[in-house]
Parts: sequence; structure tokens; C-alpha cells
Amino acid sequence: MGNYYPPPQYPPPPPYPPPQPYYGPPPPPPKKKKRRLRRFIIWTVVIVVALGVLGVFFSDDEIFSGGNESLIGQLHGEGETWAIYWYLCGTDLETRAGLASGDLAELCSVALPGNVQVVIETGGAYEWEDPRVDPDMLCRFLYSGNRLQLLEKQPGASMGRGETLADFLRFCRKNYPADHEAVILWDHGGGSVGGVICDERYGMECMDLRDVRAALEAVYKPNEKNPPLDLMGFDACLMATIETAGALQGIARYMVASEETEPGCGWEYAGMLRALAEQPRLNAARLGRAICDTYAAGCNAIGQAGDITLSCVDLTRVGPLLAAWHNVGVEALAAASNDPSFFGAYGRSADAAKKYGPNERDWGYTGMLDPADLVRGAAGALPETAAAMEAAFDECVVYKINGPYRMNNAGLACYYPLGLDEADFEKYLAISTSQAHDYLYEYLIYGRLSLEGAQYARGMKYIKIPGLPTPDRPEVPKFAEAELPEVPGIESLDLEDFPVTLDEDNNSTLNLGGEIAAQLAGVYFELAYYDEEDGFVLFLGRDNDLNADWENGVFKDNFWGYWGAIDGWFVYMELTYESDEYDLYDVPILLNGEECSLRVAYNWETKSFEIIGARKGLDDNGMPDKEIIQLEPGDEITTIHYILDLSDEDAEIQQVEIDTFTVTEETAFAYEELGDGDFMFFFEMVDARGESAYSEMVTFTVEDGEIYVGV
Repeated sequence: MGNYYPPPQYPPPPPYPPPQPYYGPPPPPPKKKKRRLRRFIIWTVVIVVALGVLGVFFSDDEIFSGGNESLIGQLHGEGETWAIYWYLCGTDLETRAGLASGDLAELCSVALPGNVQVVIETGGAYEWEDPRVDPDMLCRFLYSGNRLQLLEKQPGASMGRGETLADFLRFCRKNYPADHEAVILWDHGGGSVGGVICDERYGMECMDLRDVRAALEAVYKPNEKNPPLDLMGFDACLMATIETAGALQGIARYMVASEETEPGCGWEYAGMLRALAEQPRLNAARLGRAICDTYAAGCNAIGQAGDITLSCVDLTRVGPLLAAWHNVGVEALAAASNDPSFFGAYGRSADAAKKYGPNERDWGYTGMLDPADLVRGAAGALPETAAAMEAAFDECVVYKINGPYRMNNAGLACYYPLGLDEADFEKYLAISTSQAHDYLYEYLIYGRLSLEGAQYARGMKYIKIPGLPTPDRPEVPKFAEAELPEVPGIESLDLEDFPVTLDEDNNSTLNLGGEIAAQLAGVYFELAYYDEEDGFVLFLGRDNDLNADWENGVFKDNFWGYWGAIDGWFVYMELTYESDEYDLYDVPILLNGEECSLRVAYNWETKSFEIIGARKGLDDNGMPDKEIIQLEPGDEITTIHYILDLSDEDAEIQQVEIDTFTVTEETAFAYEELGDGDFMFFFEMVDARGESAYSEMVTFTVEDGEIYVGV
């Protein structure tokens, strides 16, 4: 029977997110081993269903804010001037949807006072909806009062090059200097390793963080204590990161950016500039707060505030955070060097952390996660540095907002090699702020440390942080450089076809023992429909609804006979994040013929789901789609599952389209009883490097409401 489940090498893999540890009890109703189930029939029977919109279980205006507003500072003096230099690279966002032209129209709806002006450079798109913009040229505009004036046209050049940005900023500072200056980059963003600003006219060429730093340094002389630029803003996805903050130190006083992807609407320029028009004495921190608040209001007005984030960070106070992050890397590398099974515990913490942007096998990995979640979850394994890391965010995050599905965000994300992609790791090394993390990730990705890494580990030290507790020195690795052990892989643990037993309540039980469990990053279960007569297995998805005893390595299923469905149409679903308040699932679908991932949230208080919206994966340049697609009446959905042909020993798992139906006004996602049939259940064990092994199968048959279980 062990040949019937999917070995890890089968392509194409299901769209797994990184594995998640188990935090809480299963969704209600409570599981029963005997339950009357509604029939679940595949392929041949059409289920008549009306699909519509599920009610939101968080109120429409439930936007959360936080940060250390004691750092907000005082108003500027009377008559001090503001200039905003807006680098507006339209790219495919403009060509496909006119989003840049829309934001330009927002700007022009506000009358500015005499001490505020905006200088704009446009380009980067094949077409522009705004007729004032020549798509073949770099156009420079001045907006003052209530008038947009074309200043000049420059020959076309890639806005994805640092030289083009630097040339624009030189023009601005020479001709339109001000007492206080802000630079805003508008376009796609891909996080720490993905970069920012993609020019579709030049092969989607984009800047990395080194390019951004070099362009700014060409115009602004760095000063750690008194940075020359008041505010650096990224109206782009995923750019609020530790690595971005490190790249901007000494250049800008404040940074405004988002950890998460941004909806297509982006920043609310009318609201932001209206705040400055009504109070021209705003300092950069107060302007940053206004950008955050108006962005939240704009997203909420169109129903796309569910998982938004935006933060304002004081970059002159980010030094202690970078030092604390380095110290976390030092303690983690020391722990891993002494016992590589540390990566199991650290991996479980990484998997439990909030992740930003697509981070799934089928959709690609941004590698962006919440560092506060990471160290909080690993506090037991990082007793010397976790508390200081969490406290350091309060020292620099001035203000932040988040939607209900991104509660308790840190304000800055960090790079973590979720997909173990070597090319992304090389990009990270070029912009890293912590050498300790460089070698920690090297150890994780390659399974061993280089000689240079081992030598570093033996000599590394903590950085003293004023006002935060710092130990004197980490534990020195006890192994000589040439003897550092390799990270244990799933193959060395011999877990394939691991036996499963049934307890007295017919619960499937995986007894690994504490020593093996400590080396794993996650244990999950896979559920599939099994048709022996026709010889196929149809996979329904992956979850971690288990009673998990990690200390003793004992895992028991908590499956209760229900699965996710859109008004009765069962879906393939993957758990991507869970907390005490809500869980997030991704569901692969075709939406109007295009492959998307539908995100749904389960609220533990109301015991109900909400459909957040659909997103596409990363593009060929590693950039996420900025648009959250809301389901609308008339849309066509096709469910996607994965199937294995049991009649062919060489068969591979194939993606299949199952049911197609039309969205109406009353779309709903809910748990449904599976129904009569034969099903398969098996445990998946995942190591710190993302490799998997599968247990023996547990089969169960549902017939006339009775469940019969066997191994």
C-alpha cells in the first residue's frame, strides 16, 4: 500500500506552502468517528449549487495600528518648504490597468499650499491612459497649487536602472530644492532579494537594494546622525524589510513601506497630500503616519484591507534592531554548530511565522517573513537574544497599520530561505546586514558549513546594545572546523513508510520518538479520495489538524470528516498560516481561465470562513502581482486538484481540473461533510530543508454514515 501515496520527487508538486506547526484545536464541530456524511461523488455527478459572497467576520473598518508614537516628533516651523520627488514607473500596472494614471489623477485633485510641491518622472510602460504622458519618453512634471505642468521630456531610458533614478534626483535637487524632501518609488516590489522598479519597456529590468543605495548616494551625502533625506517611500510590494532599512541608513530619516503585497490601488495620494495641504508643517514622521492611515482607509473603501500592512520606521534608530538581528544570527549559528537538529526547532518557528507575498512551491517564494514571529516562536532555542530582538522593534517602528489578517506584524520583514533557492541566497548575500545570518543560511541551504563559515562561527561575538540585555559571548562551537556535523536530512532518518498504529479511539498515531521529532520542521497529514475500481487517487489537500506532542514525538490525527468547499464544490486546500485568531488557506483555482490562488481565512471566534480574494504567483522576475482579485458575480471558477494513476507504476502526480461553476451574489466557503466513499490519510514528515517522507497509509471507508478505519 505504500506505493499509493505521493513520494516527494513526483512533479508537479501540489502548491505547498512552507510547513506549519500545530497551534490549536481543530475547527468545530468536534470530530466524531461515527457521523452521517453527505455523499461526495467525483467526476460523474453534477452538484447543483448557487455560489455567492460570504459575510465578512471582521468589521469593514477593523484596521489595527501600533508603533511607538512617542517618536513622532514635533511640527516643522512656519514657512518651511516640502518637496516630494515621485519616481512613477508605470510598467505593466499602467499598461494593463491604468493604475499609475489613476494615482496621478488623485494627486491632481488636491490643491497644495505654496510651500509644498511635487516633482514627477514618468516612464516604464508601453502605454499610458493619461494623455499628458508620452510613453516613449521620460516625462518630468511639476505639480504645485492645483496645476500639473510638463517641465521637459528626456529620451527614453530604463527606469529600472539606478543611473536613471539618480539623474532624476539631481534634476529635482538642482531645480526644486526644499527644506524637507521625500522620495517615493512607485511600481512593483519583490522584497529584499526581488528588488524594486521594473521597466517593461526594457525587459522588466529592475533595481536591487544596492542600486537604490548607489542612486541615492550619488545625490545625497550620507550622514548617520542627520540624514539628508527626510523620507523614503516605497509604494510597492514587500519593501518594508530589515535589509531595506539597512540599505537606507544614513540616507533617509524615515522609511514608509509595506511588509505585505499591496493592492492595486496602492497609496491614497489625495488623502496623503490633503493631510499635508491642511497642515504644511507636518514633519516626516507625521507625514508617514498620514500615508499609513490614508492607505488603510483607501484599501478599506474598496474592500481590500484584509491583509494590508504599512509602516513608518525611524532609520536613525534602526541600528539597535540590526545589532539585535545580528545577535540572533550569532546565537542561532552557535546552537546549530553544536547540534544541527536546532534547525528543526528553528524551522518550525519559521513555518509558524507570518509570510509575506507568495511563498509556495507552485507559486514561488519571496522569502519574506515576520522576524518578530520567528524569534518569538524560537525563544526557547534562543534564550539569550530573542527578547532583545522583539524589544528593538519598539525603538524604531514609529507607526504601523495592518488589516485583520496581518495582526501583530513587526513593521519590518526579513529574508529567510523558505524555498532554499541558491540563486536567491546569492542575491541576499549582496544586501545582507548580518554575516552571522549569511553563514546560518548557508548551513541550512547546503546542509554543511564552508571552512570560512566554520571559522567565523568559532570566533563570532555578540554586539553590545545600549539599553537592551546582551550576553557577553555565545557558546563557542565544540567541534573543530573540519568536524562540524551536517544538517540531518530526511533520508538519513529513514522515515519513508513509517508505521502508523490506531489507538483505542481509532485515532491514527505516528510515534516517532522525541529524538527524531526534534530534527523535523513539521508533521502534517494528507487527505485523498481513493477509487480502487477505477485505479486513481485524488488529493484533497494538506493540513496539520493533529494532536502533536513534539517532546515525545507522538502525533495523532484529529480528522473529523469535514473538508473545505465552495458551496458544496470540494476544493484542494493548503494551510499557509495559523494563529489563535485566524487560519489562512490557499486554494488553487482557475479564475476566468487564469490560474490563481484563492485565499480564504477561518476565524476561530466566529467559526466561519471569509474569502479574501485571488492572487497570481510570482512572475518570471520574482515580482508578485499587485492586484488582489475580488470574486464578482459572473466570474467562472474551476477547481484544481491533483491525481495519481495507480494503474501505472511510473505515473506522476498530475494537476486536473474538476468542477466549473459561476460566481453569484452569495458565494460562500465552508466546511462540508465529505460523504460516502473510500479515503486515504497519511502523515507527512518534513525536515528543516523542506524535504519530505510519508508514513504508511491509513484507509477509511464511509458507508451509510459509518466510518471504518484500517491501516
